[in-house]
Amino acid sequence: MKIGIAGAGLAGRLCAFLLSKQGHEITVFDPASGPSDPVASGFAAAGMLSHVAELEKGDNNIYNLGVRSLALWKHIVPQLVEPVELHYNGSLMLAHRGDEGAANRLISLLSHKAPADQQPQKISLEQLKIEEPSISGVAHAWALPNEGHIHTRQAMHALYASSANTHWHWQTPVNKLSPQTIFTQEGEHHFDWVFDTRGLGAREVKFPNAHTLSCQNVRGVRGEVLWLQVPTLSLSRPIRLLHPRYCVYLVPRKPDILFIGASEIESEDRSPISVRTTVELLTAAHSVLPEIAEARIIHTETNLRPALIDNFPRIETEQGLSRINGLFRHGWLIAPAIVENALQEMLGEQYSAMS
Repeated sequence: MKIGIAGAGLAGRLCAFLLSKQGHEITVFDPASGPSDPVASGFAAAGMLSHVAELEKGDNNIYNLGVRSLALWKHIVPQLVEPVELHYNGSLMLAHRGDEGAANRLISLLSHKAPADQQPQKISLEQLKIEEPSISGVAHAWALPNEGHIHTRQAMHALYASSANTHWHWQTPVNKLSPQTIFTQEGEHHFDWVFDTRGLGAREVKFPNAHTLSCQNVRGVRGEVLWLQVPTLSLSRPIRLLHPRYCVYLVPRKPDILFIGASEIESEDRSPISVRTTVELLTAAHSVLPEIAEARIIHTETNLRPALIDNFPRIETEQGLSRINGLFRHGWLIAPAIVENALQEMLGEQYSAMS
């Protein structure tokens, strides 16, 4: 079939890659200047594959999508033509003395919602020092041994490079679409099936409303992140610092990068990172990783994550058109499973992204 995809973010690139493996002819339209232009929110994400930790705000559907996606990433990444860091070393949740109340409430919630074999595991500070010698100054630690993380920028480019039979139209915003048709400034483009994966770009009105659950009623949630270069740092897995006012996560990337994020602000402001966020994130990171005092801030970034009114992902399908939206804070955790579900609605329930 001839497939048209509006949007070259994470969901759009996964659609292109998986459909191209089935032998379909793919055409992708996106306003970005090229495959590495970080317009899509997926570029700014940490890439934490935290199906248990996300039970704090997610439901069983998010959990199940996360478990399925963990397996799908293991299957997809080895097929890509470019290397992508993918680690399943688990993650850590840390808390300072005085923050036990908030931390214990979260651990209790996760223990209640997660299956027995996915429970947070309390680890001693002595064991923490052995396993992660760079961590210091915390009073409590828990391990989530079945979680992972993926290098988002590597994966975004590798999905693009690995999509055979795919025509990429950069600097080409989609003005509107309908079943089997995508409209751009170049004119009408006709296909057997169309996928709308534009995220915030799918909104057809200036402002979203608070009562319509739809892939087109989407809002942007501001997220701000920093990259540090820390040559001396030894950290094998992501950290979530549990704090009463905000959640901070620290993700190592080879060879010597520490990704720090992220604010979650109900605003569609795309301006650079604020002083407040910078100070809060760096202070929190330094409180558990003192070695970063002499690190260099090499990159800051702001982007908008697409969210629907219920903050959960959504697929809408009619003959000739599928819409995927609302991946919000769960994008890298659930995207492969969400796209697999969308393709099953088009190709039939027998379809599997493992094939």
